[in-house]
Amino acid sequence: MMYIRQRREIKTTEVSEDFPAQEENGKLENKLPSGGTSGRFWKILSFTVGGSTALGVGLLTSVYLATLHENDLWFSNIKEVEREISFRTECGLYYSYYKQMLQAPTLMQGFHGLVYDNETESMKTINLLQRMNIYQEVFLSILYRVLPIQKYLEPVYFYIYTLFGLQAVYVTALYVTSWLLSGTWISGLLAACWYITNRIDTTRAEFTIPLRENWALPFFAIQIAAITYFLRPNLQSLSERLTLLAIFISTFLFSLTWQFNQFMMLMQALVLFILDSVDMLPAKKATWLYSIQITGLLLVCILQFFNSMILGSLLISFNLSVLIARKFQKNLKTGNFLNRIRKLLLHLSVVFCLTLFLNNIIKKILNLKSDEHIFKFLKAKFGFGATRDFDANLYLCEEAFGLLPFNTFARLSDTLLFYAYIFVLSITVITALVVAFHNLSDSTVQQSTGKMGRCTADLKPETAYNLLHTILFGLLALSTMRMKYLWTSHMCVFASFGLCSHELWELLLKRVRLYNAKRICIMRYSVPIVILLYLGYKFWPGMMDELSELREFYDPDTVELMNWINSNTPRKAVFAGSMQLLAGVKLCTGRTLTNHPHYEDNSLRERTKAVYQIYAKRSPEEVHSLLKSFGTDYVILEDSICYERRHQRGCRLRDLLDIANGHMMDGPGENDPDLQAADHPRFCEEIKRNLPPYTAHFTRVFQNKTFHVYKLSRSK
Repeated sequence: MMYIRQRREIKTTEVSEDFPAQEENGKLENKLPSGGTSGRFWKILSFTVGGSTALGVGLLTSVYLATLHENDLWFSNIKEVEREISFRTECGLYYSYYKQMLQAPTLMQGFHGLVYDNETESMKTINLLQRMNIYQEVFLSILYRVLPIQKYLEPVYFYIYTLFGLQAVYVTALYVTSWLLSGTWISGLLAACWYITNRIDTTRAEFTIPLRENWALPFFAIQIAAITYFLRPNLQSLSERLTLLAIFISTFLFSLTWQFNQFMMLMQALVLFILDSVDMLPAKKATWLYSIQITGLLLVCILQFFNSMILGSLLISFNLSVLIARKFQKNLKTGNFLNRIRKLLLHLSVVFCLTLFLNNIIKKILNLKSDEHIFKFLKAKFGFGATRDFDANLYLCEEAFGLLPFNTFARLSDTLLFYAYIFVLSITVITALVVAFHNLSDSTVQQSTGKMGRCTADLKPETAYNLLHTILFGLLALSTMRMKYLWTSHMCVFASFGLCSHELWELLLKRVRLYNAKRICIMRYSVPIVILLYLGYKFWPGMMDELSELREFYDPDTVELMNWINSNTPRKAVFAGSMQLLAGVKLCTGRTLTNHPHYEDNSLRERTKAVYQIYAKRSPEEVHSLLKSFGTDYVILEDSICYERRHQRGCRLRDLLDIANGHMMDGPGENDPDLQAADHPRFCEEIKRNLPPYTAHFTRVFQNKTFHVYKLSRSK
């Protein structure tokens, strides 16, 4: 197992369009010194200070995370094998392809090795660029080989510094989004500071560096910032076109770098659909955004050699259904309130049914089963029947896919983020409901005038978009903890925007009969500044202590295993074991695997379940036959899995296998009445007794406190 131990002491665009809202600009101009030149000067000064602060905060965040990573592992001092082991589970698998590209004699040979790979899955040639989102590793490896930096920077540092650099982009994009919404860069600064002080809940980049989401979320944040600007009314034609280009590029890069992109953008498409339905969003702009999503995904599909999972995604089916339904329901936004509600319900039914119809047709044509495990997981998670499906239960039993822990809110409240977020969210939701009711009630007047309506101006389209975005992604985070990073980062943006919003404070002060321009100005600047001072006072000392704490990587058992494999096994040997460990075997030794952690392929899931029978109650003959069917030469057994105690009974890997096999689980507790006692003892335990039925098929060749490696005999 890997540990981190305490390190021993050693001596040694234009401003007027881009940021402040138009009506805010008018108010500011009245307060500025007279003269157009003076007004422009203050605007340019504000933009310069705010922009410089955004870049500075982004870079500081990047340096902060990189320093934490170095201090936690002593990355600069440990051996290469230890550095590679620190890329745990699927992170190691992704990094191995960057390493593979760098070790290839030529770029073309490296690219060919990825397209025709026969080492990631034994006895099978797969196209890695089709199966996985690893174009970023290809791009980085090309850059490293082309740029004259080999003498000054090791490949691993080029890789991790790029990821930490993207964190700077991420924070800057969050800053800009908050600035765009509120009209003041103070809001962006507060959003960035909240992101940093809530680091535990907003990012995990410093310890899961190659994870796909760390590549993708910066581009997603850029896309949200660009959409926020695009939804502003009265944009100039050139600004609108450039913004659409920025949305398209960021959408494409987000889709290219993360396999779960389609599910995130489906949430985004639902936001657009709801806002368009209640006239909070111009229909033309919603159509542009639907089209960009489809185009970006199709381009990724082409680059991924026509990956069928993309074509069969719900996102493409949903967006096409919305566009088709809109063509046939042209009078959707006319009539009185009750007629409008009826039409909306009919429209919703048409879109929903058409989405399911198109999606099922596409999946049948393509014979697509890659995402079946996700729907089985969702069905069981939300209480639509228990399941004994191994893949679904594997997700259900992982903490990352469970409900968001309650202590998350305690941490977010400690920085005042959660209180501010609830305060802003409550007011904005009430405003949105009033605006939506007004729009639905007054649709005839709006259609006749061709405008969005008077009340809609009280909630700007960009504000409405971010409101619904934070609500839907909040619901996703509450149901699935792993997705909290999408919500908490946007929570920082939304809370800071509200506290600096002219409209929000105007609404509140009018309600309590204290409204005047000076009080609004005082509240929207004093509240965020007070919070910034509080954050600095309370969290700065702890951050400094964190940066001064020095620890080091310590995992001698895994290092010993990797060194033994490199020294004592043939280069073409095939290894079986757990998905997480085999990713490290691939990276550190280059040996061929039977299975790996990229769990998006149906045949791979079946193969993994077969390999995992080493932890089930199976006979040595059965296990040997299964492993040999995948060309296995060596199998690695882990005591941490065989005698697992991390999960409760029913969620241990051995329990999931027993249930899937129809066998009764070990230990005290109830079993389903139809489960039967197994005919054989648990393989991973019994093989250690060196009984003849086991030694006839398996020979132990390596052992330490954590791992046991057995060589398979050639007999069938």
